[in-house]
Amino acid sequence: MSRPTRHDAPKRSCLGCRESRDKGRLIRYVLSPQGEVVPDLDAKLPGRGAYTCISSACLAAACRQHQFSRAFKREVAVPPPEDMVALVGRLMRERVLGYLGLANRAGKVISGGSLVSDAMRSNNKPGLVLLATDTSAAIGERIEALAGAHRIPCLRIMTKDDFGAILGKAPRSAVAVRPGGLVAQLAGVIERYRNFLGEVQVL
Repeated sequence: MSRPTRHDAPKRSCLGCRESRDKGRLIRYVLSPQGEVVPDLDAKLPGRGAYTCISSACLAAACRQHQFSRAFKREVAVPPPEDMVALVGRLMRERVLGYLGLANRAGKVISGGSLVSDAMRSNNKPGLVLLATDTSAAIGERIEALAGAHRIPCLRIMTKDDFGAILGKAPRSAVAVRPGGLVAQLAGVIERYRNFLGEVQVL
């Protein structure tokens, strides 16, 4: 009996840099009925798609060079590059906050530097630690070192006020998410958001 062949993931070219990548490593855009370019972050909207890298620079280049009109083979409505970049960044940020809020409602979140540190030392270790970008250097280094020692992924994202707002609490310097399916989903949307902001590089 022959073994099933493995199909490579579908690839598309970025409108900004023209490099070819797996569709899952790109941002998809579609046209609204009014002919407006709409980000399709979940890649589920119907219609022809156009793509850019998960990069604000590639998106801005695609807008400046009128690549969306070429991709859709018609004149389309595209905001100025800085506005389009701001829109996609805001949508990505909202996705991160949405997943974090979902984890909180599911009782999967521990917040506050001391409680997060205690959780990492416990037998029931978190699956992911998030550190606010405006956390003090001393607290940040201590939490990152502890996460590294226990091999727990630790990412810097959002601010202390952002964490507090989504959790309905005072500002929080650190948040931990208990192991489970939400960890992978949350880590995935954070990676894409940080890629878009240029904080990490997509390979």
